[in-house]
Amino acid sequence: MTENTTTPAARAELLRSLHVPGTPLIVSNVWDAITARIVAEAPGVRALATASHAVSFAHGVADGEGLTVEQALDAASTICTAVEIPVSVDFEKGYALDAAGVQANVERLIAAGASGLNIEDSSGPAKAPLFDLAHATARVGAARAAAQATGVPIAINARVDVLAGGGEWDDMVTRANSYLAAGADCIFVLGLADEQMVAQAIEQIDGPISVIGGAGYIPLTRLAELGVARVSFGPRTLGLALAHLQQAATQLTALGDYPEELGFVY
Repeated sequence: MTENTTTPAARAELLRSLHVPGTPLIVSNVWDAITARIVAEAPGVRALATASHAVSFAHGVADGEGLTVEQALDAASTICTAVEIPVSVDFEKGYALDAAGVQANVERLIAAGASGLNIEDSSGPAKAPLFDLAHATARVGAARAAAQATGVPIAINARVDVLAGGGEWDDMVTRANSYLAAGADCIFVLGLADEQMVAQAIEQIDGPISVIGGAGYIPLTRLAELGVARVSFGPRTLGLALAHLQQAATQLTALGDYPEELGFVY
């Protein structure tokens, strides 16, 4: 590695520095130790991110804080200790009802090795309803307070669920800027369906923008041209792996040829 990532603070600072508009951080989401190692060893990869959906499904529970906070922290620790590069953990709603609880849990997440986190502003599993603005902002502020208390300046990717939950554009922008003022480093906007929406969000939000990518969405090169700072894929990387596994199982069960990848042993 060329960067100094020997301390938790250094890894967090590195992760924060990688959120550059126009040169987006691409994070292929992982869910356990082996996926973390495989992705970390891919050429060009400088940071990882988990996806709560994938981590939850790997534990046999539903997304939307189906995990207990202890399970979430254990999963984060397993992934973070498996690699040397920074890991951003999808921490859902912070596994707490109030801001004080969010701060306490984020401090525990930092102790588990996280260099950053996602925290979302919807209070239900269907991306609606939302926490009221003041409370949602306080929760982001609590995550930043945890960083200050521990001396590890984690990268906070604050997720705004307004559009995905059927809300209004102006509310999305207001919330995004409020979260940035409270200490978020990047705003993860769900529901930006086309180039015009992405461009408008970048123009109106006072900080870096993160989006989710996938088949049928805006190409990565175009997202970079528009000025996006981070692209993740959520549970779609889990779907990619499982689709290949199922396809191989189908081929083998039918006495077909051995898939070429069956010769790969990690």
